[in-house]
Amino acid sequence: MSPSEKRPNIVLIITDQQRFDTINALGAHHMKTPHLDRLVAEGITFTNCHITAASCVPCRASLFTGVYPHTNGVVRNGSKWHKTWVSQLRDSGYHCVNIGKMHTNPFEADAGFNERYVVENKDRYLGGRYYFDEWDKALAANGLIKQQREFYRKRADYRTSLGAFEWELPEKLHSDMFVGGFAQWWLDTHPRTDPLFLQIGFPGPHPPYDPTRRYLDLYQDRSGFPPIVMSDEDLAGQPSYLHEKRLHDAEVDHDSIYWNPERSTADINRMRAHYFANVTMIDDCIGEIIQALDRNGYLDNTIIFFASDHGDCLGDHGLSQKWSMYDVITRSPLIAWGPGRIEGGRIEDGLCQLFDLAPTILEFAGVDVPSFFEAESLVPAMTSKRWRPRNHIFCEQAADNAMTGVDYITMVRNESWKLVHLKGTSEGQLFDLRNDPTESFNLWDAPDRLETRRHLLDTIRDWLIDSNYHTRDRNAHLR
Repeated sequence: MSPSEKRPNIVLIITDQQRFDTINALGAHHMKTPHLDRLVAEGITFTNCHITAASCVPCRASLFTGVYPHTNGVVRNGSKWHKTWVSQLRDSGYHCVNIGKMHTNPFEADAGFNERYVVENKDRYLGGRYYFDEWDKALAANGLIKQQREFYRKRADYRTSLGAFEWELPEKLHSDMFVGGFAQWWLDTHPRTDPLFLQIGFPGPHPPYDPTRRYLDLYQDRSGFPPIVMSDEDLAGQPSYLHEKRLHDAEVDHDSIYWNPERSTADINRMRAHYFANVTMIDDCIGEIIQALDRNGYLDNTIIFFASDHGDCLGDHGLSQKWSMYDVITRSPLIAWGPGRIEGGRIEDGLCQLFDLAPTILEFAGVDVPSFFEAESLVPAMTSKRWRPRNHIFCEQAADNAMTGVDYITMVRNESWKLVHLKGTSEGQLFDLRNDPTESFNLWDAPDRLETRRHLLDTIRDWLIDSNYHTRDRNAHLR
């Protein structure tokens, strides 16, 4: 039987907080990513894929439910969620395995999988309670405790490090190496099972930015790093919630980052070197996972999807981490690889959204896509059929313990314009993406752009009405 006649094995690899511009083959020539480069060369890459929420939990809940955050009610970090479309794969005969990070709440919920081996955030105890994940247990078995905020705070350089630290424990026990190694171990030791759905969630390059020395050494020459996007015009045009966030991040060290107001270009490039090195660590793990799939007989009938849940400002716009609607946050790398099923060596520039992977995976698996899904299948694009990119993409985020200056943010973007609406304020952001691709000049109050602003606000209104109508039977479906 040929691969095209069998249900494919599906591997979904998700990193945490990886910018779209961190893959060498896609133009980031300062990066060392040979294995992702291979997937780009042999697969299809969507260069204009955007997330649906500007932080981890709501973005992942949206991906694994096929609906927007306002539809499933998961609009901020810390929200409870655990029901996913993975149960449909399981019920249809797939053996479903999660290794690594998914950010379900509760963390240990089965979420539709047959097996889960949970690894969560690098830095903190989760959800106000102690939860020992597989990584904690592995460290404990070796008589170790993970490097984390309570220890980093004791360092003399903590306030200038911007969350960038060298991993000093054994390399195999670094969170990303551990997840990658665990995935290889599972493939090498678990009896062969077809069809397989394997979701691998890497904790990095989410902060703390903590590569080992041999990877950090690859990025000592920082002369080729992209310039930091920040200007007086950029800062002056930002809405007040971003100014508050900048001050907040200098007072509260989220994820081991003290956002030092006196940070320098050298400080930021040092932080970026650690971040880029962490991406290369993950890239090596992906190469080893591909080898494990091959030696265990899976690869010839496997589709691999690679993506991230959002990006990281890394000092662009004077900001740390996520919780904003700049493209460096909302654009996700998205690659699909599957010789014999996906026509490779192609780049698609049309607009799509990360949660569009939900119906895509179900369709490749031969499973019915729920009618209430707001996500749209990318299978036509991957199989060279007629594909219609989205006219607009949408992203939303509610206030949480890191985003305190506004209650709710909603973003709409097309190929030419981006608008960010801030609930309950007269402020907002409007960017002419063709003439200002770095989003440095806020035109929200520009007199000659009021009609553009009104049109995009109308687009948000119509989207919400259509969304509510389309998903009107969703709750009944879930009961």
